[in-house]
Amino acid sequence: MSVKGRQYPKAQAGAPLVVFDFDHTLYDGDSGGHLFTWLITRSWWRRLLALLMFPVFMPLVAFLPTRRFGISAFVWAGTVGFHRSRDLDPLIDRYVVTHAERIRQRLLPVGIEVLHRHREAGDRVVIATGAPPELARAILAFVAHEDVPVVGTQVGPRLGGLGAKRHCHNEMKMTMLREAGFREEVAIAYSDSGADLPLLRAARRPVVVNPKSQRVEMFRRVLPPGTPILNWGCRKRGGELPAKASS
Repeated sequence: MSVKGRQYPKAQAGAPLVVFDFDHTLYDGDSGGHLFTWLITRSWWRRLLALLMFPVFMPLVAFLPTRRFGISAFVWAGTVGFHRSRDLDPLIDRYVVTHAERIRQRLLPVGIEVLHRHREAGDRVVIATGAPPELARAILAFVAHEDVPVVGTQVGPRLGGLGAKRHCHNEMKMTMLREAGFREEVAIAYSDSGADLPLLRAARRPVVVNPKSQRVEMFRRVLPPGTPILNWGCRKRGGELPAKASS
């Protein structure tokens, strides 16, 4: 397969499985949050609705057990009037096309190059993200010219809009990877998030990328000695800087 001049061998049976998180790993920020903020700000009444919901639902986003409910509320505010998950797809495409330059600036070149190298080696590469898979897929295809499989949060009808049905997060990320056919042992996993500890612990070689500075010691404590903790260009995050880092 050729993508922007690169030749990638097809991953063969038994090839190492390499899993990348997306937000704060390949993309500097919360891609789903950026999408749904845009969806909400399309009209004054959606902005008002989200503002009224903010004091109740935003605190839920901060805590792992309630995060799905908080996120679902704002997904709903941005999609009231949608009746099927596929109704969102044309707007995702429009968002990516109209924000392509801004999105391109948020993609982390070091991370994209590491992804390239795994594909060139013939590894079986998959993105596992808390964002809607259609969003990560569109960003990678249109902006980064990559066509890798994506497993992500599933949205569906809820109270006249859409909400998160299954959040690809924490233990559920591993469940959804297995259900998508990625059942072999994870050779390497890249993620920034403590919520991805189930994924990082399942990997033969975990790699922490762009962690929050206050979480670095936690990762060192709970992951195997010598686990790389890297910074791929997120200026407000911790980890060794790219010039010193080796993937």
